[in-house]
Amino acid sequence: MKSLHARQAPLADSGYQLAVLSPAEAAGAHFPAFAHKLRESGLLPLRPTGLAVMQINVGKMCNQTCRHCHVDAGPDRTEIMTRETMQLCLDALAQTDIPLVDLTGGAPEMNPDFRWLVEQISALGRETIVRCNLTIIVANKKYHDLPEFFARHRVRVVSSLPHFSAGRTDAQRGEGVFERSIRALKMLNAVGYGVEGSGLSLDLVYNPSGAFMPGSQASLEREFKQRLGREHGIVFSNLLTITNLPISRFMEYLLESGNYEGYMEKLIAAYNPVAAANVMCRSTLSIGWDGQLYDCDFNQQLDLPVAATAPQHIRDFNEAALSSRSIVINQHCYGCTAGAGSSCGGATT
Repeated sequence: MKSLHARQAPLADSGYQLAVLSPAEAAGAHFPAFAHKLRESGLLPLRPTGLAVMQINVGKMCNQTCRHCHVDAGPDRTEIMTRETMQLCLDALAQTDIPLVDLTGGAPEMNPDFRWLVEQISALGRETIVRCNLTIIVANKKYHDLPEFFARHRVRVVSSLPHFSAGRTDAQRGEGVFERSIRALKMLNAVGYGVEGSGLSLDLVYNPSGAFMPGSQASLEREFKQRLGREHGIVFSNLLTITNLPISRFMEYLLESGNYEGYMEKLIAAYNPVAAANVMCRSTLSIGWDGQLYDCDFNQQLDLPVAATAPQHIRDFNEAALSSRSIVINQHCYGCTAGAGSSCGGATT
């Protein structure tokens, strides 16, 4: 199925940029512009508060094809970051005090230079997050030692698990994913991940399976810990809730199921100016597999690069110019500002 993508277009009198909606998305174009909400909140134009996270997408290849994947990742994707581009990322990182590097994909572990990159980040004294889909650990014996590798480099493991039941997890991520995820979680627990006092952080990510917003992060965390502990002997550190943004595969689902307008109405009604002030794009720089620069992972998947006034590629990295840029926004941004807020780190308020 062809994904829905947006194009970028400057607004001559605004100092910020918006995406042009595809014809399918235009059906909901009557909704109030996200820029208007930001203006009412005193946040327009939206600007960075500093660079605290370098998020690197090392490729779109994945061993899974998840129903709501905003990256459209899968086994047939060939986009992969080269070691040369990784080195450019490391060179840029070395120029800064950015403390955290967030590695994502696809399944980032499938990049042939993934382990080298983690080792180099560790050598620079920076912390690494790996967004591991869990099933990669048990997919092939060449990945079976990933828990030990992660532990050796004190990597923070962040893994998606849509639900504590097999039925709801498999419905979103594919048949057998829950069982393989439980096996992988037990392997991570075995080396100390998620175990209190180990210093090895294991976070799970929850995103809804339908056209609704996630519930309370704290309440869901308690329920997940109780159920996974009682039924499978699994422990983990934190549960992070993420709102599904109306882009890519989830947008396709919304349009095909007739839920697009209703979902957008929910997001807009739940707009929270406090969440808007704390959106992840204000402290994160997103780097695509080819080195292109974006304000966030979602803009990256919509092919919406950083504003034209800022460097466009990691080879031209300039922290001062990137820190003063205007952040590119559009209607999908309502997903990050609804309710308790949503980010790669979970709820923001």
